[in-house]
Amino acid sequence: QVQLVESGGGLVQPGGSLRLSCAASGLSLDDYDIGWFRQAPGKEREGVAFIVNTDGTASYAPLAKDRFRVSSDLAKNTVYLQMDNLKPEDTAVYYCNTLIGLTNYWGQGTQVTVSS
Repeated sequence: QVQLVESGGGLVQPGGSLRLSCAASGLSLDDYDIGWFRQAPGKEREGVAFIVNTDGTASYAPLAKDRFRVSSDLAKNTVYLQMDNLKPEDTAVYYCNTLIGLTNYWGQGTQVTVSS
């Protein structure tokens, strides 16, 4: 059974930081890539970051560049999203995703709220 579980969200003030986790089970992240996405109320889902776990290559959307960093701890079968200098517009539910064959697997999401 493939399962992705996000955690680490919460309420932070502007300029604060959070580290989100995406814990995988039923698959080894040695073999699969992970994308981070987010969706705010009334807005389309948007990509945030992506990591190729075969070599650790990371890609970032403009919204994330220079503020967010994605990394993997393969021993823990977990991918992280370090989020620094958070802004109110970062408020959203954050999801991790992987593609296996023809199936996209999504976690349940974790809420990030940035507010003073």
